[in-house]
Amino acid sequence: MRNALYAQSGGVTAVINATACGVIETARRWPERIGTVYAGMNGIVGVLREDLVDTSAEDPEQVARLRDTPGGAFGSCRYKLPASEPMNADLMRLFEVLQAHDIGYFFYNGGGDSQDTAHKILMASEAIGYPLTCIGIPKTVDNDLAGTDCCPGFGSVARYVAISVQEASLDVASMCDTSTKVFVLEVMGRHAGWIAAASGLAGKGEGDPPHVILFPEVAFDQERFLERVRSTVERVGYCVIVASEGAKNPDGSFLSASSGKDAFGHAKLGGVAAYIASLVKNQLGFKYHFAISDYLQRSARHIASKTDLDHAYAVGAAAVDAAAAGTNGVMITIDRKRDVPYQWKTGTHPLDQVANLEVPLPRDYITPDGFGITLAARTYLAPLIEGDAPPRYEAGLPVFARLRMRRVGRQLPEYAPLRP
Repeated sequence: MRNALYAQSGGVTAVINATACGVIETARRWPERIGTVYAGMNGIVGVLREDLVDTSAEDPEQVARLRDTPGGAFGSCRYKLPASEPMNADLMRLFEVLQAHDIGYFFYNGGGDSQDTAHKILMASEAIGYPLTCIGIPKTVDNDLAGTDCCPGFGSVARYVAISVQEASLDVASMCDTSTKVFVLEVMGRHAGWIAAASGLAGKGEGDPPHVILFPEVAFDQERFLERVRSTVERVGYCVIVASEGAKNPDGSFLSASSGKDAFGHAKLGGVAAYIASLVKNQLGFKYHFAISDYLQRSARHIASKTDLDHAYAVGAAAVDAAAAGTNGVMITIDRKRDVPYQWKTGTHPLDQVANLEVPLPRDYITPDGFGITLAARTYLAPLIEGDAPPRYEAGLPVFARLRMRRVGRQLPEYAPLRP
């Protein structure tokens, strides 16, 4: 019997802690196979620093409450491990930590870059002959992982965005006669427009908002866009626009990107709402407001989708069950069996077919004019935002998990990861 290590990586979600709950609770049902479950603080960086939490010290009630708690309970990170060949200082340190704590199971919970990390660790373990079961657990609000029907975290963001558009649109409609005529909401989505597409669920009929959706998959045509905004205001009285942060110019450059890069080398995005709003003001003269949903969209546990919450817990539980059964080198997936009524199950997909791949919104999910979503998109998206699963409230505020976070005694010298 060997110990397990779980860590969270990348941007967190409203339901990632439900996955942690699934891992911890399920591992406790495999006492003959899995010993202590350790959690790496701040993802793989905490593992390299030997900053580990002993989850066996946590109260079962507080572990269960992780299902209701947004953010990353054990901290997350954006950190790209160097290539596994040749072995580098980070990987050598990683295996020193694993060996020091008799870790035979590694569960990494994150998106495409995180699955790449899991795959690198798997390849390195095989190269040096260290016995390690390595399972990737999906998580990303962007919904762009390969091999899975959807990604835990996305359904709740999709619901938040659709509801926000629905509610904000009523506000704009109330005031458009004498005040704001254009409202722009910026949502996440670097290369894939899944979140932007989800906003389309707010509209039920002709003329309903959002009137314009800007997808990364469709090159921005300024002239066509401005004409659509102008005609919508004339016809409806106002115009609601949802813009993905990854909206692009015809040459492929982002409409709004800073010169900075994140830890994975991606351009830092943000500001597309301000850009679009200024364009509308300067070219059409309409009064506008804009908003950036930013962290609010991925932390809104209070209106999380029950479907998403169920997915998140299930992939954590399935990862442990798969590892205990001897499965290795896979990412857990959500496999859709039926649209109506919605039915699904968990499955697996090879890690090397997931790492660093991004799945864009299919073109047949986007209307021919490039500004809306099709029936096919609605059919796919609708089940993912269904179901209510509110947290418990006290004095008007949600009650979140309070973990003891008991650190494991260090057995190795201090170490500074290769990248800050």
